[in-house]
Amino acid sequence: MKFSTAAAIVALFTTTSAFVPSAPRGFTVQSQRLGSAVADEVVDSSPDKEIARKEQKQALLGLLGGSSDEKSNISYDPLFVDPISKEPLVVSVKGPILGGSSASGVSLSLRSSPDSDRVFAGRTDVYINLLEPVSESNSADMDDARSSKKVSTSPILSSLLTFTPPPLRPLIASLSNSDLEYIPMRDLFTSPSVSFAYERGWRQGFAAAGFPGADKEFEMAREYFAPVMDRKRNESNGMNRGTVVDMSCATGLFTRRFTKSNEYSRVLGCDYSDSMLKEARQRIRADSEIKSSSTRLDLIRCDVAKIPLASNSIDALHAGAAMHCWPEIEQSLKEIYRVLTPGGRYFATTFLANYFQNVSGLENAANGGLQVEQSMQAFQYFPSIEHLRNLLLEAGFEDANVNVELVGRSCVIIRCEK
Repeated sequence: MKFSTAAAIVALFTTTSAFVPSAPRGFTVQSQRLGSAVADEVVDSSPDKEIARKEQKQALLGLLGGSSDEKSNISYDPLFVDPISKEPLVVSVKGPILGGSSASGVSLSLRSSPDSDRVFAGRTDVYINLLEPVSESNSADMDDARSSKKVSTSPILSSLLTFTPPPLRPLIASLSNSDLEYIPMRDLFTSPSVSFAYERGWRQGFAAAGFPGADKEFEMAREYFAPVMDRKRNESNGMNRGTVVDMSCATGLFTRRFTKSNEYSRVLGCDYSDSMLKEARQRIRADSEIKSSSTRLDLIRCDVAKIPLASNSIDALHAGAAMHCWPEIEQSLKEIYRVLTPGGRYFATTFLANYFQNVSGLENAANGGLQVEQSMQAFQYFPSIEHLRNLLLEAGFEDANVNVELVGRSCVIIRCEK
């Protein structure tokens, strides 16, 4: 199948926070912040330049309120926590700060205490992996492989399955005698093919359900977040413009827009998918406007049901066309409520179930002959806006602060304030 055909099929369907917890036990904190943009430049490696860089680093650490000890390379980010224990994490830096002999970024190691065996890792020029500790990466990959049944049918059916939304996958399975099963929607987006296709036809196809385009959705979210950011600026005398999370950011379609607006101190693009985050980083590198932005931008790999961010630390959170992909929707919404600051706001778009129930007039497409309980394992079917409202109320949002709006045939826009 040519890519253009596959894309056409797909298109038919679907800065520092004011919250600063105490330092983790056992650590001498050197700095409260390590910017993600300091490691992506080519720097002269001559001795004089190296001395100048060290002096520059010492001055920077001093300005940030930490020790200027050159040997330690330990920094502290008030947002990051262990996704399970919620203990604060400190960042150990491996590699040059403020330059180096190549364009490669800085390697990071994150842990809650010096003796903790839960160590997370990342690179400032790719992403920070807070989904799983590095010691568990191999076993986690093996567990994923064991938990997902291998497709043993023909290569043609396998490739079709990758590009087919979950509600229609059983129709392909019925063409074979093999035991094809649903691929969870979250796992579908780990495919490099889908990551490549996302901004090349996939996302644009959501317009059929009534979704606003990316520019319009960004402006809607920006407008909704504005009062929160104005309050943040006023409280800090303009020093803090607030922190925005773009959850399930995919290729950074909205992450880049939030960053280029220069209206926020910090933007975090978060996603479960390794391939999506790598595609996002490539697009970020290619965007000249981001290079000149004053907003700090980080990409984080994580699970929305176990958000690795401190409680009451995020001013606004956006989730564009994402909630229907979250396997643990109740827990995910509780986590969003937890990380938002009091008065923080949540803006999201998602699908109602009727969009998939009526695709191409296939009355049974939504469940493919399976029980609804089985199909729900692969995709979140939201039957009504009342159902969505109840999920948000159960997560902790108060009724007066929840607005759920149907736009077009099947697009839902959610606005909530904590």
